[in-house]
Amino acid sequence: MTVSEAYSPPLFSIAPMMGWTDNHYRTLARLITKHAWLYTEMLAAETIVYQEDNLDSFLAFSPDQHPIVLQIGGRNLENLAKATRLANAYAYDEINFNCGCPSPKVSGRGCFGALLMLDPKFVGEAMSVIAANTNAAVTVKCRIGVDDHDSYNELCDFIHIVSSLSPTKHFIIHSRKALLSGLSPSDNRRIPPLKYEFFFALLRDFPDLKFTINGGINSVVEADAALRSGAHGVMLGRAVYYNPWHILGHVDTVVYGSPSSGITRRQVLRKIDFLK
Repeated sequence: MTVSEAYSPPLFSIAPMMGWTDNHYRTLARLITKHAWLYTEMLAAETIVYQEDNLDSFLAFSPDQHPIVLQIGGRNLENLAKATRLANAYAYDEINFNCGCPSPKVSGRGCFGALLMLDPKFVGEAMSVIAANTNAAVTVKCRIGVDDHDSYNELCDFIHIVSSLSPTKHFIIHSRKALLSGLSPSDNRRIPPLKYEFFFALLRDFPDLKFTINGGINSVVEADAALRSGAHGVMLGRAVYYNPWHILGHVDTVVYGSPSSGITRRQVLRKIDFLK
């Protein structure tokens, strides 16, 4: 059985957020929830390659953060391959490829992130390269479209080409399109309308693939409703960052059906103070 065949998408994960999902936040999150999957901040493959002698500063994490996903971005296949090999020493549970960031630094000067949705053949090649250099599961995080390339058929073409050219079987779908000019990254999370109908159509049209829904979900109740509606997984971002206790404190019981850890907010705060 291959990694992709054995892999099952996490029911609940915390989105990768630049400047936010660092080691400190992930430590806090894991104190509150034992089952939610954690993501690193997005790391450019070039950063990993050029910092080969200083990798702990970028890739190290405490063992109790498992399950944890490394998100990488990039446009150079050689660097993606080497970055993946270097990351293997840290035993991430999954490697995710960023095809959704609309930041000018990423999709503009960097020529990757959401811009890559316009080049699904390259994404398929990149995912094949990443998969060939790791034993971890590999996944893609993307938008539903980019600028005027925002039809459902174009989204289907992207999913079909990437999954046909690579072992990728799981896509995390931010259910908004990305606008690569005229909007800041924060506006790109708010202004383009959510189109959940695209996400649920993917579930119907690609029954052999797995899809996690992202965007506009702000509570455990809404996450549970999405799962009950057929989503294979749910990813929350800023809502979890701003309200970690109120959301993550209920993930294990509501989403995973596990007994409550019994940990109190006061105990979490004491542990954080101790770790400082």
